[in-house]
Amino acid sequence: MAYSITVNLSAKRLILYRDGSQVRVFPVGVGKTNTPTPIGNYYIASKMANPGGAFGVMWMGLNIPHYGIHGTNNPSSIGKTVSHGCIRMHNNDVLVLSRLVSIGTPVRIQY
Repeated sequence: MAYSITVNLSAKRLILYRDGSQVRVFPVGVGKTNTPTPIGNYYIASKMANPGGAFGVMWMGLNIPHYGIHGTNNPSSIGKTVSHGCIRMHNNDVLVLSRLVSIGTPVRIQY
């Protein structure tokens, strides 16, 4: 099974695909106007459980330095344009996602 992720910034949704078929949709928080989430094609380059603080229970770093998909200690920020460019998820959601995807999983970020 090949997983891939698409992040739709305008909808503030992360969509998980398996073999090209949508399997899950998660609400996310995204970058502010002055610190936007970068558009483009990336992949998950690292994973770290319990990174602490604002990163919640899981960090999945992208292959672009300082950007990733992570949990949050501020669940009210989900669905908003509030981050420094990262993709924030509810802690339970990021744990579900992190168990399904592996390092190398493609991540497309688009409007």
